[in-house]
Amino acid sequence: MRLPLRFSERRLLLILLDLFALSGALLVSLAFRPEYRLSWRLMIEHPSWFILLSILWFFIAFVFDVYDLRLAGRFSTAARAMLKAGLITGGIFILIPYIPPALPGSRLLFFSFFIFTLGFLLAGRAIYLLTLAQPFFNRRTLIIGTGPRARTIAQAISEQTNGIYNVAGFVQDVVSKKNPLSLLDNPNIQHSNVATFNALGDCSTLNELIKNHRINTLILATDRNIDGELFQILTDCLELGVDIIPMPVLYEQLTGRVPVEHVGENWYVGMPIHHQGTGGLWPPIKRAMDVVLASIGLILLAPVFPIIALAIYLESPGPIFYAQERVGKGGRIFRAYKFRSMVPDAEQGQVVWAKKNDERVTRVGRLLRKTHLDEFPQFLNILKGEMSAVGPRPERPEFVEELAREIPFYRVRHAVKPGMAGWGLVKQGYGASKEDALVKFQYDLYYIKHQSLLFDLIILLKTIIDTITFRGRA
Repeated sequence: MRLPLRFSERRLLLILLDLFALSGALLVSLAFRPEYRLSWRLMIEHPSWFILLSILWFFIAFVFDVYDLRLAGRFSTAARAMLKAGLITGGIFILIPYIPPALPGSRLLFFSFFIFTLGFLLAGRAIYLLTLAQPFFNRRTLIIGTGPRARTIAQAISEQTNGIYNVAGFVQDVVSKKNPLSLLDNPNIQHSNVATFNALGDCSTLNELIKNHRINTLILATDRNIDGELFQILTDCLELGVDIIPMPVLYEQLTGRVPVEHVGENWYVGMPIHHQGTGGLWPPIKRAMDVVLASIGLILLAPVFPIIALAIYLESPGPIFYAQERVGKGGRIFRAYKFRSMVPDAEQGQVVWAKKNDERVTRVGRLLRKTHLDEFPQFLNILKGEMSAVGPRPERPEFVEELAREIPFYRVRHAVKPGMAGWGLVKQGYGASKEDALVKFQYDLYYIKHQSLLFDLIILLKTIIDTITFRGRA
């Protein structure tokens, strides 16, 4: 008997486990105060305390990747993420001013909340590793296909899931006409394109393989078109109660990226056909958020602007600002503003990729880049409506033309406004090559498909963390 959990089910159970731990920590810490006693009735009498704590934790936990199952599968990585998120959540919760919803007046004994919070959260992760991370809950998987797509998803499963998907092997995406059971009889036979996984058979043996290997999930990673015969075989497999997941869909779930180079004839899987930006409510909400954030950003920038301008000029006399043509929504060209971080005339008339530890960057410019302060003048671009607070980073027209010829769907990134912060930026950083541009585009396309207010807030919080921890460009 096995209980194979889906990816989303594991994440939901982790969230519920953490919320239970946080509520328990708050109840126990309140029990140290004479006016309270340890009782679940506190949750009914003061629900705002527990709701506020849960909301704080929810945002901060996603910022620190607490629910990244790759990290949650190892206690060392899970503990680091939990400690960071727990300390920040507890600190904010305790230091919230005396405004509704009102919290207990005294904070002296309330610091015990830190200890109980971290202890209960870590205990929850230990419970997860001792129970849900065991093979009893894993999903036995077959990968249909033996080419590049199959290898890519197998590698992603190996790197991202910590055994959540247990790959039994590959299945050739053809039907043998000679002896369909011969491959099944010899499970060690390998396809020429597969270096590490066994090809257990071809598609005609799928029913037997599902039963013999107790398979729960089939990953469709074939590099050829699905003909009528293969479609019928897959339909028959559904009767056995297995999941069938297209490779691009699972890859998105595991990595937060769209594998554009492996979408193939399933182009509709990779394309953001009906994304939030095409709706009626999201665009005005996002625009209102952009105006508010840009206005706040410019107000915060005003006091330090003279210091930044003086530092730039004293080290490297020349313009304080740098304006560069970029491609915006709909392919329109606009000029993006930045504080100058390189020596004047750094490109000398040639368009080149910026590189890590670029010798053209000044010492002041290096600090501006690490803190993302060099991008702050783009608040003006946001107010003008050329950019958004969150979106794919704007690229130069020369690079767009080059990358569009080599990367499938690349111009789709222009379906939304470019942003100061972005999913590709916080996950991949600034690109310094075509290879970096491909990976960053995979993240950007994922953002376009899944953009939402919650997603934007998480990206903004991640960017703020990068800013105050000097994790920007070198």
